[in-house]
This record gives sequence, structure tokens and C-alpha cells, in this order.
Amino acid sequence: MLPKNLRGRVAFIFEEVDFDVDQIIGVKNIKIQDVAELAKVAMQAYDPDFAKKVKPGDILVGNVNFGYGHPHYPPMRAMRHLGIAGLIAESFSPGYWRGEVSMGFPQVPCPGILKLVERWDEVEVDWASETVRNLAKGTSLPFEPIAQADRDMIAAGGLVPYLKSQPAA
Repeated sequence: MLPKNLRGRVAFIFEEVDFDVDQIIGVKNIKIQDVAELAKVAMQAYDPDFAKKVKPGDILVGNVNFGYGHPHYPPMRAMRHLGIAGLIAESFSPGYWRGEVSMGFPQVPCPGILKLVERWDEVEVDWASETVRNLAKGTSLPFEPIAQADRDMIAAGGLVPYLKSQPAA
């Protein structure tokens, strides 16, 4: 099973190597449970008007070892609440990868992505051809193959829906 292709604008590029996603909402806000409150504080240190600019379907881009640190769920819950549809990065921290894939959040490991895109370019992730296309520039780049179980979890919407879709033993 393939996830639905992603198509949207690059809403933000995290250029920092070993980016800790907790910085998206700020460590002091990590215990906030209300997703709307999390969304209000999201990206304040990077772009205070982010919530006004982002549209449903937009995509984030990250550098090497994106998600490094303690992989907490609130930052990406805030991003999903704002309409972020997925994330393409040079590479991912294993703990972050596992947590977000189990939540059904599309992750795409694509070495070279930082050279392919600029903020607000429209991009498409084509799961069948394992390609990221920059529609604004007419360029493309293959992404690293993703384990079938991870693809299936993303397509199903997370670990729980994936497990429920499996035939009974």
C-alpha cells in the first residue's frame, strides 16, 4: 500500500543539523496538552507570522538528523494542527522517525533536498517513483527507499489503524 502523494508549498526549511523539534514550540511549552494552544506558540522563535502564512497541505524541510534529541509529540501535533502534511529531510533521527511514522505523519528521507528547494516552492512527493519534485523549478530528486511497514503505517494513518487493518492470525 502506498501513502497518498504529498503536494504543497515548502512552508519552512530547518537548516540546523541535529534540529530538536522541541524548539518548534519551545521547551517551556512541551507540557501543553491543548493542540490549539500548541499551534499558537509554534514557530514563534523562527517566524512569528507562520500560523498566518501556512496553508493545509504545506510541507516542512529539514537538514541532517532532523528530530535529534528527545522526540516529544507536541511540536509535530502543533504542525499537523496548522495543516502541515509532511516533512522531507536530508535524514532523520531514528527515535523521531519511529514516533512520527507511528502517528501516521509522512516522513521522507531525501539527501540533497536542501539544494532542491527554497521556501514557498511547490513540491510533490511521489511515493510510487520515490521522487521529490520541485514543481516551481521543474527539478526532481530521488528519495531513499522507505521500509514497507513504514509506508503502510503512513498510508493507514498510524500504527493503530495499521494494526487494525491486518488480518486476524
